[in-house]
Amino acid sequence: MPLPTHALAGVGVGLRASHYRDFLAARPAVDWLEVHTENYLARSGWDWQVLSTLRADYALSLHGVGLGLGSAQGFSEQHLQRVRQLVQEIEPALVSEHLCWGAVARHQLNDLLPLRLDSAALDLLCERVGRVQDALQRPILLENVSTYLRFQGDSMSEAQFLAELARRSGCGLLLDINNLYVNQCNHGEDALAALQAIAPGSVGEFHLAGHLVTPHAVIDHHGARVAEPVWALYQAALQRFGQVPTLIEWDTDVPALEVLLEEADQARSLMKPHQPPAPWQVTSVPMTPALPNSTLEAGQQAFAAALLDMAHSEAVLPQMQGVARAERLALYRGNLGATWRRTLGHAYPVVLALVGDAFFGGLAGAYGRAYPSQDPDLNQFGARFATFLDDFAPAAELPYLPDMARLEWALHLAHYAPDAAGLPASTLATLTPEQLEASSFSLHPACALIASPWQVLALWQAHQEGDGKGVFPEQVAGDSYVLVCRPQWKAQAVTLDAAGHAALSLLQQGQVFGAALDAAFELDDVFDLGAQLRHWLAHAVLTEMR
Repeated sequence: MPLPTHALAGVGVGLRASHYRDFLAARPAVDWLEVHTENYLARSGWDWQVLSTLRADYALSLHGVGLGLGSAQGFSEQHLQRVRQLVQEIEPALVSEHLCWGAVARHQLNDLLPLRLDSAALDLLCERVGRVQDALQRPILLENVSTYLRFQGDSMSEAQFLAELARRSGCGLLLDINNLYVNQCNHGEDALAALQAIAPGSVGEFHLAGHLVTPHAVIDHHGARVAEPVWALYQAALQRFGQVPTLIEWDTDVPALEVLLEEADQARSLMKPHQPPAPWQVTSVPMTPALPNSTLEAGQQAFAAALLDMAHSEAVLPQMQGVARAERLALYRGNLGATWRRTLGHAYPVVLALVGDAFFGGLAGAYGRAYPSQDPDLNQFGARFATFLDDFAPAAELPYLPDMARLEWALHLAHYAPDAAGLPASTLATLTPEQLEASSFSLHPACALIASPWQVLALWQAHQEGDGKGVFPEQVAGDSYVLVCRPQWKAQAVTLDAAGHAALSLLQQGQVFGAALDAAFELDDVFDLGAQLRHWLAHAVLTEMR
């Protein structure tokens, strides 16, 4: 496995969807881009098209949030393989993850949760990092995370833990300067001393971000400009480690790109007087597999139980250090609920609009407890939402809500569906009627068919920008048929009649075109085949003929 080099240089920014068009149109002057691993695992659709285009002009750093390397149970080998495939495809300059845990035996918590800083956790991390580096065939960087709680059983400082992890595993470190400052505020730790405890040759990247001061803790929320104390700490880090590649990180309330570029310019000006970073000095130590540790497993399971149910808090609070322990544990519980609400709101914006913020927040909490996340990739979290709504009594007054959720989930899946080229009309033009009837066709992977006794498409369209916005159906009851498709990069929902829906349903099941026609004409004896074919071809519904 080759040693990492400083393949990046200068200052980069995180690539966010709201800035895609800025980058595509003008190629702003930033030195490199960092992207979140889990946003591109599908390797298809508009996100992938943007990344594939920009990687020709920018070096990339791949930053993951889903591996949960410190999870005593629940580590996902499947997720690691998806990450491996992505790394092979885009060949990033750097790959990084977080020093945290995020899963228990039965489900994922999808958060960067605090580790006990002891030998058992260190042994586990070293083994996991080794497994990941072997799978990726490259060293990775591990990032220090912000925490609101420390454990009574901690036997070393965070900096000592990081330094020993790098020494034993051969990984590099991603030093988040803001997180060092946040932990100094939250735990009274000396951030300058932490810098001195880490070897100069082990740091491969810096992160800079904003934070939020609350009554009980400082929160690393990535939603503001870098604070002055963090800039000062960054200068100390540059003095210690040299011109380490630096990222401006901004994930919530993302502003105009110009704001990030201003922050990047400031980081670049502070970096300029310093020396290049020290050569890589870390070599891995041969490792033996970490033994299962029941104390570590039980501690994480108890912490997870306290996040899901406040009644379990008393079992874990005595294990914590410091002040305001109950309030800080509640911050993690609040993060979990906020993640559920944000993730579901992204996938189900019309359901959110129909029920309102307050009801949707309660709905998200009830769903998260009934159907805990099963995947490190949060894009999968809402898969059973419609099924949940079928039996959710408080929403019974909106009987169309489950079918609206089915429509929105189909659109969500279409966004991430594999790319495929639509069948050209010229292919069909060469067929005789007999050949056409004997042929079968594959539907585009993004295609989904929705049949509902409610006017869900009209209701959905009333919430979209354009001429139909605000035009609600006079009667919500009434059969509707919807085709979800992605003819180019944007998922669409278009209306079908019953005959067209029946025909496409049979084609989707693999039946021949003649059987699909029979089903259509049985419902509509004046079914317009020519118009339907033009409609299907225009929306790239048919992709392969057999």
